[in-house]
Amino acid sequence: MTDRNERDRDLSVGVSSRGVSRLVLASQSPRRRALLAGLGVLFDADAADVDETPLPGERPDALACRLCQAKAAEVAARHPGAMILAADTMVAVDNILLGKPADEFEAAVMLRLLRGRTHQVYTAVCVTQDGDLIARLSVSDVTMRPYSDAEIAAYVATGDPLDKAGAYAIQHPLFAPVATWTGCYAGIMGLPLRLVGEMLEEMGLIVPTDLALVCGRLNGGKCCASSA
Repeated sequence: MTDRNERDRDLSVGVSSRGVSRLVLASQSPRRRALLAGLGVLFDADAADVDETPLPGERPDALACRLCQAKAAEVAARHPGAMILAADTMVAVDNILLGKPADEFEAAVMLRLLRGRTHQVYTAVCVTQDGDLIARLSVSDVTMRPYSDAEIAAYVATGDPLDKAGAYAIQHPLFAPVATWTGCYAGIMGLPLRLVGEMLEEMGLIVPTDLALVCGRLNGGKCCASSA
Protein backbone atom coordinates (compact mmCIF):
# COMPACT_ATOMS: atom_id res chain seq x y z
CA MET A 1 0.00 0.00 0.00
CA THR A 2 1.44 3.37 -0.92
CA ASP A 3 -0.42 6.18 0.82
CA ARG A 4 -2.93 4.22 2.89
CA ASN A 5 -1.58 5.40 6.25
CA GLU A 6 -0.86 9.03 5.48
CA ARG A 7 -4.09 10.27 7.03
CA ASP A 8 -3.54 8.58 10.39
CA ARG A 9 -2.83 11.18 13.06
CA ASP A 10 -0.70 10.97 16.19
CA LEU A 11 -2.32 12.80 19.12
CA SER A 12 -0.08 11.54 21.94
CA VAL A 13 0.78 13.80 24.86
CA GLY A 14 3.79 12.07 26.39
CA VAL A 15 4.88 8.50 27.07
CA SER A 16 7.44 6.79 29.26
CA SER A 17 8.32 3.09 29.12
CA ARG A 18 7.00 1.01 32.01
CA GLY A 19 6.11 -2.52 33.00
CA VAL A 20 2.64 -3.79 32.18
CA SER A 21 0.73 -5.62 34.86
CA ARG A 22 -2.71 -5.70 33.22
CA LEU A 23 -4.47 -4.58 30.03
CA VAL A 24 -8.11 -3.46 30.13
CA LEU A 25 -10.21 -2.84 27.03
CA ALA A 26 -12.65 -0.02 27.75
CA SER A 27 -15.43 -1.69 25.78
CA GLN A 28 -17.76 -4.67 25.82
CA SER A 29 -18.15 -4.59 22.02
CA PRO A 30 -17.93 -8.17 20.72
CA ARG A 31 -16.19 -6.90 17.57
CA ARG A 32 -13.50 -4.99 19.45
CA ARG A 33 -12.97 -7.85 21.87
CA ALA A 34 -12.52 -10.31 18.99
CA LEU A 35 -10.18 -7.98 17.11
CA LEU A 36 -7.99 -7.37 20.16
CA ALA A 37 -7.92 -11.09 20.99
CA GLY A 38 -6.54 -11.65 17.51
CA LEU A 39 -3.36 -9.86 18.53
CA GLY A 40 -2.62 -12.61 21.03
CA VAL A 41 -2.61 -10.35 24.11
CA LEU A 42 -4.41 -11.08 27.37
CA PHE A 43 -6.91 -8.49 28.54
CA ASP A 44 -10.00 -7.81 30.60
CA ALA A 45 -12.97 -5.79 29.33
CA ASP A 46 -14.77 -3.05 31.23
CA ALA A 47 -17.19 -0.85 29.28
CA ALA A 48 -17.05 2.91 29.73
CA ASP A 49 -20.22 4.90 30.32
CA VAL A 50 -19.79 8.39 28.87
CA ASP A 51 -22.15 10.94 27.35
CA GLU A 52 -21.68 10.66 23.58
CA THR A 53 -23.63 13.80 22.68
CA PRO A 54 -21.65 15.91 20.17
CA LEU A 55 -20.72 19.44 21.19
CA PRO A 56 -22.16 22.26 19.06
CA GLY A 57 -20.30 22.34 15.75
CA GLU A 58 -18.04 19.43 16.74
CA ARG A 59 -16.52 17.61 13.77
CA PRO A 60 -16.82 13.80 13.62
CA ASP A 61 -13.06 13.30 13.91
CA ALA A 62 -12.83 15.60 16.93
CA LEU A 63 -15.80 13.86 18.55
CA ALA A 64 -14.21 10.43 18.10
CA CYS A 65 -10.97 11.65 19.70
CA ARG A 66 -12.76 13.33 22.61
CA LEU A 67 -14.96 10.34 23.40
CA CYS A 68 -12.05 7.91 23.11
CA GLN A 69 -10.05 9.83 25.71
CA ALA A 70 -13.12 10.23 27.95
CA LYS A 71 -13.69 6.46 27.87
CA ALA A 72 -10.05 5.77 28.66
CA ALA A 73 -10.08 8.19 31.59
CA GLU A 74 -13.26 6.78 33.09
CA VAL A 75 -12.10 3.18 32.97
CA ALA A 76 -8.60 4.11 34.17
CA ALA A 77 -10.13 5.58 37.32
CA ARG A 78 -11.57 2.15 38.14
CA HIS A 79 -8.34 0.26 37.41
CA PRO A 80 -5.36 2.09 38.97
CA GLY A 81 -2.03 1.03 37.49
CA ALA A 82 -3.57 -0.91 34.61
CA MET A 83 -2.99 -0.13 30.95
CA ILE A 84 -6.27 1.01 29.39
CA LEU A 85 -7.15 0.70 25.71
CA ALA A 86 -10.17 2.66 24.43
CA ALA A 87 -11.58 3.30 20.97
CA ASP A 88 -14.42 5.23 19.38
CA THR A 89 -15.67 5.08 15.79
CA MET A 90 -17.58 7.74 13.87
CA VAL A 91 -19.03 7.56 10.36
CA ALA A 92 -19.59 10.76 8.39
CA VAL A 93 -20.68 11.72 4.89
CA ASP A 94 -20.09 15.33 3.85
CA ASN A 95 -19.15 15.94 7.51
CA ILE A 96 -22.65 14.85 8.57
CA LEU A 97 -22.31 12.53 11.54
CA LEU A 98 -23.99 9.14 11.28
CA GLY A 99 -24.08 7.50 14.68
CA LYS A 100 -25.85 4.33 15.74
CA PRO A 101 -29.40 4.32 14.38
CA ALA A 102 -32.18 4.71 16.93
CA ASP A 103 -34.40 2.19 15.15
CA GLU A 104 -34.91 0.26 11.92
CA PHE A 105 -36.37 3.26 10.11
CA GLU A 106 -33.32 5.39 10.87
CA ALA A 107 -31.01 2.54 9.86
CA ALA A 108 -32.69 2.36 6.46
CA VAL A 109 -32.43 6.14 6.04
CA MET A 110 -28.69 6.03 6.75
CA LEU A 111 -28.10 3.17 4.33
CA ARG A 112 -29.95 4.98 1.56
CA LEU A 113 -27.91 8.11 2.26
CA LEU A 114 -24.65 6.16 1.97
CA ARG A 115 -25.65 4.09 -1.07
CA GLY A 116 -23.25 4.49 -3.98
CA ARG A 117 -21.32 7.26 -2.21
CA THR A 118 -17.95 7.66 -0.51
CA HIS A 119 -17.88 8.49 3.18
CA GLN A 120 -15.31 8.63 5.97
CA VAL A 121 -14.80 6.37 8.97
CA TYR A 122 -12.88 7.85 11.90
CA THR A 123 -11.65 5.50 14.61
CA ALA A 124 -9.79 7.10 17.50
CA VAL A 125 -7.66 4.89 19.74
CA CYS A 126 -6.19 5.74 23.14
CA VAL A 127 -3.80 3.83 25.37
CA THR A 128 -3.18 5.23 28.83
CA GLN A 129 -1.38 4.13 31.99
CA ASP A 130 -0.57 6.13 35.13
CA GLY A 131 -1.20 9.46 33.41
CA ASP A 132 0.71 8.75 30.20
CA LEU A 133 -1.39 8.79 27.03
CA ILE A 134 -0.98 7.70 23.44
CA ALA A 135 -3.86 8.81 21.19
CA ARG A 136 -4.12 8.30 17.45
CA LEU A 137 -6.77 8.61 14.80
CA SER A 138 -7.31 6.22 11.88
CA VAL A 139 -9.13 7.71 8.88
CA SER A 140 -10.56 5.55 6.10
CA ASP A 141 -12.52 6.33 2.94
CA VAL A 142 -15.32 3.88 2.19
CA THR A 143 -17.38 3.69 -1.01
CA MET A 144 -20.64 1.79 -0.82
CA ARG A 145 -22.02 -0.31 -3.65
CA PRO A 146 -25.41 0.57 -5.22
CA TYR A 147 -27.43 -1.94 -3.18
CA SER A 148 -31.20 -2.01 -3.70
CA ASP A 149 -34.02 -0.97 -1.38
CA ALA A 150 -34.93 -4.64 -1.05
CA GLU A 151 -31.39 -5.44 0.10
CA ILE A 152 -31.58 -2.63 2.64
CA ALA A 153 -34.87 -3.96 4.00
CA ALA A 154 -33.52 -7.48 4.29
CA TYR A 155 -30.36 -6.33 6.05
CA VAL A 156 -32.21 -4.04 8.46
CA ALA A 157 -34.55 -6.91 9.33
CA THR A 158 -31.57 -8.90 10.65
CA GLY A 159 -31.01 -6.30 13.39
CA ASP A 160 -27.32 -6.11 12.55
CA PRO A 161 -27.24 -2.35 11.75
CA LEU A 162 -28.74 -1.19 15.03
CA ASP A 163 -25.56 -1.20 17.14
CA LYS A 164 -23.22 0.15 14.46
CA ALA A 165 -22.22 3.68 13.51
CA GLY A 166 -23.51 4.35 10.01
CA ALA A 167 -25.86 1.35 10.30
CA TYR A 168 -23.58 -1.18 8.60
CA ALA A 169 -20.79 -3.65 9.12
CA ILE A 170 -18.17 -3.82 6.37
CA GLN A 171 -17.61 -7.49 7.21
CA HIS A 172 -21.25 -8.61 6.92
CA PRO A 173 -21.06 -11.67 4.62
CA LEU A 174 -24.51 -11.41 3.02
CA PHE A 175 -25.18 -7.68 2.72
CA ALA A 176 -21.51 -6.92 1.87
CA PRO A 177 -22.27 -3.18 1.50
CA VAL A 178 -18.81 -1.88 0.59
CA ALA A 179 -17.52 -1.62 -2.97
CA THR A 180 -14.05 -0.21 -2.22
CA TRP A 181 -12.13 1.19 0.72
CA THR A 182 -8.81 2.80 1.54
CA GLY A 183 -7.26 3.06 4.98
CA CYS A 184 -7.55 0.38 7.65
CA TYR A 185 -10.10 -2.41 7.24
CA ALA A 186 -9.89 -3.27 10.94
CA GLY A 187 -10.33 0.42 11.75
CA ILE A 188 -13.54 0.46 9.73
CA MET A 189 -14.65 -2.51 11.82
CA GLY A 190 -13.88 -0.52 14.98
CA LEU A 191 -10.28 -1.20 16.06
CA PRO A 192 -7.31 -0.39 13.76
CA LEU A 193 -5.00 -3.24 14.67
CA ARG A 194 -1.81 -1.81 13.18
CA LEU A 195 -2.13 1.33 15.28
CA VAL A 196 -3.20 -0.64 18.35
CA GLY A 197 -0.25 -3.01 18.12
CA GLU A 198 2.22 -0.16 17.68
CA MET A 199 0.69 1.81 20.56
CA LEU A 200 0.70 -1.13 22.96
CA GLU A 201 4.33 -1.85 22.21
CA GLU A 202 5.21 1.82 22.63
CA MET A 203 3.69 1.63 26.09
CA GLY A 204 5.70 -1.50 26.91
CA LEU A 205 3.37 -4.38 26.07
CA ILE A 206 4.82 -6.93 23.65
CA VAL A 207 2.38 -8.02 20.93
CA PRO A 208 3.30 -11.58 19.90
CA THR A 209 1.32 -11.66 16.64
CA ASP A 210 2.28 -10.47 13.15
CA LEU A 211 0.03 -7.44 12.64
CA ALA A 212 -0.02 -7.64 8.85
CA LEU A 213 -0.94 -11.31 8.96
CA VAL A 214 -3.84 -10.75 11.37
CA CYS A 215 -5.23 -7.83 9.35
CA GLY A 216 -4.84 -9.66 6.07
CA ARG A 217 -6.93 -12.52 7.38
CA LEU A 218 -9.78 -10.11 8.12
CA ASN A 219 -10.21 -8.84 4.58
CA GLY A 220 -8.66 -11.59 2.48
CA GLY A 221 -5.88 -9.32 1.31
CA LYS A 222 -3.10 -7.04 2.48
CA CYS A 223 -3.10 -5.02 5.68
CA CYS A 224 -2.24 -1.33 5.75
CA ALA A 225 0.75 -2.40 7.86
CA SER A 226 2.16 -4.17 4.81
CA SER A 227 4.95 -2.38 2.95
CA ALA A 228 3.65 -3.38 -0.48
